[in-house]
Amino acid sequence: MTISTPSNPASSTTPGPDDPVVLAVDLGTGGPKVALVSLGGPIIGSACRRVEPKGASDGTATQSPDAWWAAVTDGAAELTAAHPKAAAALVAVAVTGQWGSTVPVDATGHAVGDCMSWMDTRGAALAAAQVGGRVKIEGFGPTKALRWIHRSGGAPSTEGNDPLGHRLYMATHQQDLYNRTAAFVEPLDYLVGRFTGRVAASRPSMALSWLTDNRGDDTCSYDPKLVALAGTDPAKLPPLLAAGSVVGTVLAEVAAAMGIASDLPVLTAIPDLHAVTLGSGAIGDYEGHVSISTSAWIGCHAPSKKTSLMKMMATIPAALPGRYVLANNHDTAGVCLEWARGLLVNPTDGLTTPITESYEDLVAVAATAEPGSGGVLFAPWLNGERSPVADANLRGGFHGLSLSTTRADLIRSVLEGVAHNARWLLEESEKFLGSSLGELRGVGGGAQSDLWCQIHADVMNRPIHRIEAPLMATVRGAALFAGVSLGLISTDDIASLVPVERVFRPDPSTRHVYDAMYAEFLKLHKIEAKMYTRLAKLR
Repeated sequence: MTISTPSNPASSTTPGPDDPVVLAVDLGTGGPKVALVSLGGPIIGSACRRVEPKGASDGTATQSPDAWWAAVTDGAAELTAAHPKAAAALVAVAVTGQWGSTVPVDATGHAVGDCMSWMDTRGAALAAAQVGGRVKIEGFGPTKALRWIHRSGGAPSTEGNDPLGHRLYMATHQQDLYNRTAAFVEPLDYLVGRFTGRVAASRPSMALSWLTDNRGDDTCSYDPKLVALAGTDPAKLPPLLAAGSVVGTVLAEVAAAMGIASDLPVLTAIPDLHAVTLGSGAIGDYEGHVSISTSAWIGCHAPSKKTSLMKMMATIPAALPGRYVLANNHDTAGVCLEWARGLLVNPTDGLTTPITESYEDLVAVAATAEPGSGGVLFAPWLNGERSPVADANLRGGFHGLSLSTTRADLIRSVLEGVAHNARWLLEESEKFLGSSLGELRGVGGGAQSDLWCQIHADVMNRPIHRIEAPLMATVRGAALFAGVSLGLISTDDIASLVPVERVFRPDPSTRHVYDAMYAEFLKLHKIEAKMYTRLAKLR
């Protein structure tokens, strides 16, 4: 989620004369960010482009890979033209982005159809049948679940909103597309393929397919038993390379279009979770961060593999060798504010005149409401939920509305509801890991907002250390990983290259309000889950 989306490259600083520069791309759900990142630390310039997702009530959630690539090409060309010295200092291309999504590609890496995003649930029935059994635990057949957990550390979703569900849906309902597909890849690996003309992936980028044995060091092969268990044709999986290895160099025609050298190495992509964990600067075990983006999560590095199907979280292979990273996810965070903006401020039905045009103005209105939003409690589950409960039927809502409720109360309640969800996930994550995550780094587009950071600190009762350029944590992390992989910087350098811009400390005066609101928040799922299951039949 982006509080502000610049239309022009944002220049922050100029790299030192000897600092190498990385062209880093973060393919978010809302579209790609392209940045020139100095390995001395600063973000030299960035460009963001919006690519609208497409959705429908049947669970469809798709995006155009060709639109992504056009946006990346345009953004990179704009950046290199604006920063020629930085462009001349480029040493590599690094890619990160959304994962748990599926792009069907041909042998040259070009898309043959739309991407099924991590929000697409059309394969739910097929996925549930594939992973289920006569006896079910959280929708899984116990024997199947144990096989997956033992080897990979996790298991595919029963809701269809991951690569297993996507592949099954295409094979069953889009057979012509399926037959034309050479490989099913993640969006980030799709971009690497467009840069290099080579289809490839790595264990981190394919983690949410749960097809690799993650018990030891990095592997460059799929586990045959897991592939068979998933009902996947191994011939339609991308070849695996070691994380941090060079996939190839930039194609000549791509280099010409972007204004970069054609001999630049392009490294294996890493998911946004892995990138932001590095880009937060908190890279020690159990050093946590909270990401407020389109979705949201609580993340950290961890020393070992661990899984909880009941809480839908796991530690999976990190970008750094021999390390793991905590994986969990709230489907909706920043997108809740985007939804509220369209609902409350700028509807398209002609009944009202737009009052504000920016998220900054929207948040300014929220700041006029008191903590607790006049007793209004917002549940942010607008697309169901993943962690710490997997419930696709769950839905959001405003609770406690009255005739005295104001627009400011409603907007602030959205900000607070997302923070309550983050507190819930933080508490369950710490129970799962058996360790406190301490003070948290704040990253993501939502962390650009002072008010939202303060609300998170107050609700979570935890200091939030907002890093410099929090929206750029992913591209910075991808660039730093490229630097480590190429031997240009060391892992020990990373913390010093990510400065903290501001610390938000909990306000004790809000404690009684937010603790009371949070206690009610925790009851909502238990109280309303069955109702939403019944209502789902009407959709």
